[in-house]
Amino acid sequence: MQAQIQALLAAGGGGTGGEERRTTGPKVEVAMPAIFNGEAGKVGGFVTACRLYLRIKMREATVEEQVFWVLSHVQGGSADVWKENVLEELESGEMEYETAEEFLTTLKKEFGGGEEESVKVAELRKLEQGGRTMKEFVQEFKRTARGSGYEGRPLVEEFK
Repeated sequence: MQAQIQALLAAGGGGTGGEERRTTGPKVEVAMPAIFNGEAGKVGGFVTACRLYLRIKMREATVEEQVFWVLSHVQGGSADVWKENVLEELESGEMEYETAEEFLTTLKKEFGGGEEESVKVAELRKLEQGGRTMKEFVQEFKRTARGSGYEGRPLVEEFK
């Protein structure tokens, strides 16, 4: 019977009984980013979702694995052509990223460019409280204001 117990412990990775089993803590659930198709107004949210997922779930992955994972979520629209070009450049060695953050910055510049600021300004101007609580509206206003280029008095004037 002792031999069976030892065999079960060894098969289960439980050691010989004298070792304490290590735990890594609770598993954290993180939402996958939505597929990105190149829409300028959505690039910021996509990059943020990717950044969060990479930091929590893919911390141990190589930069190359992280970049290819992000590219797997870039599909459709104008993003397809860009993705094909990036893949060719990566595979040929023409392009290499030091960090996944560098790649995400490139992606954001490619699809956000100067348009992102004007999109944010337009969103900010049409933003209304509607049926939301003040707390919800303030959070939405802050989120929309980031990247709009508005600060100080002009920003306060857009708050309605």
